[in-house]
Amino acid sequence: MAEARTGGQRVALLHLDESQPVVLEGPAAVIWELIDGHRSDQEIYGRLEETFEDELGQMQVQAELFLASLEARRLIEPANAA
Repeated sequence: MAEARTGGQRVALLHLDESQPVVLEGPAAVIWELIDGHRSDQEIYGRLEETFEDELGQMQVQAELFLASLEARRLIEPANAA
């Protein structure tokens, strides 16, 4: 996988077997930054809710869907799969 930062809250990701990058902005870019192999999903959701002053649960549902989409694109894998 390749990663390019364009500054601020924008990140472009490319799985090396694909031809089109995935561009992350806003909350998606923040989630990418929070994925470090040490934080649990719950810690990530908590940080997002703090960062975006989200009402309980709203950001978590969106983050779960986003993380599932990254996994489907083979840009991340569950920690227990490593």
